[in-house]
Amino acid sequence: MKTRKLGTSGLEVSEIGLGCMGMSAFYGAFDDKESTATIHRSIELGVTFLDTADAYGPHTNERLVGAAIKGKRDKVVLATKFGIRLDPKDPMARSISGSPDYVRAACDASLERLGVDHIDLYYQHRVDGSVPIEDTIGAMADLVKAGKVRYLGMSEAGPETLRRACKVHPIAALQTEYSLWTRDPEDNGVLAACRDLGVGFVAYSPLGRGFLTGKYRSLDDFDADDYRRNSPRFQGDNFAANLRVVDEINALAKDKGCTASQLAIAWVLAQGTDIVPIPGTRSRERLEENAGASAVTFTADELRKLEDLAPKGFTAGDRYPANMMKLVNR
Repeated sequence: MKTRKLGTSGLEVSEIGLGCMGMSAFYGAFDDKESTATIHRSIELGVTFLDTADAYGPHTNERLVGAAIKGKRDKVVLATKFGIRLDPKDPMARSISGSPDYVRAACDASLERLGVDHIDLYYQHRVDGSVPIEDTIGAMADLVKAGKVRYLGMSEAGPETLRRACKVHPIAALQTEYSLWTRDPEDNGVLAACRDLGVGFVAYSPLGRGFLTGKYRSLDDFDADDYRRNSPRFQGDNFAANLRVVDEINALAKDKGCTASQLAIAWVLAQGTDIVPIPGTRSRERLEENAGASAVTFTADELRKLEDLAPKGFTAGDRYPANMMKLVNR
């Protein structure tokens, strides 16, 4: 597995990472044994950029990842996040906190759950509009000074918020959703701001929450508690419209001799060497398939054909339900 540097920070990571969220949250039934085996296999394959968050579970995903990397800490680049507070009584309800006191407490709690003495990349999961970003990043910078964190990141931050943050402390990476079916960062200034500021770009959900794999044909394919049952893009006419385009993408992948997943991940890699996709999976089989995307390349004609098949803005429906879209900083 090749590596990429996240912007000008100096932090080097595997060019494809592993999103661990689905091992413990949002996508139906869990299998901790297989998830642990998947993390171990990822390290063997060189997919060593691991992504988790305190909100996943909540808390259980950090514990799972921490246990899986015990004795292997020096082989991984470990990223986690703080800032989303979930309501155990209502899985759809959440609040945001970026207060300095919460930043410090959340970091200490993550370190304990992960069983490590430092976090390589610590993200603010969502921007707290009630707290000046300078205060939040200032508290995060103190964590770097204390040796608890090596690099700072932000998730779903708008370009102006990112610019303000960078004036307080260097930001190594900004994480947001980016794929053939979610190309918002190309239009909302986020990707341009990252490149202007020397901030690496980490693309989560490069497989469109699994949709680009072609595996899912209806809501019946999801477990009863799967988050995607509530996602606008998986509803009614939106689902049918999106599926037509995905079928065309899958046909192109077949012609190319790779899987749809590999094509989708390789497309993200092809958008710039400053971009690192972190597809999520909880199975070794899917992990190995995803890692194979690093060997897929495109001709200029193939990229143009993909652009014709899946132009910016083709996707029907918002990427989150309304209550979650409100938490995205713009």
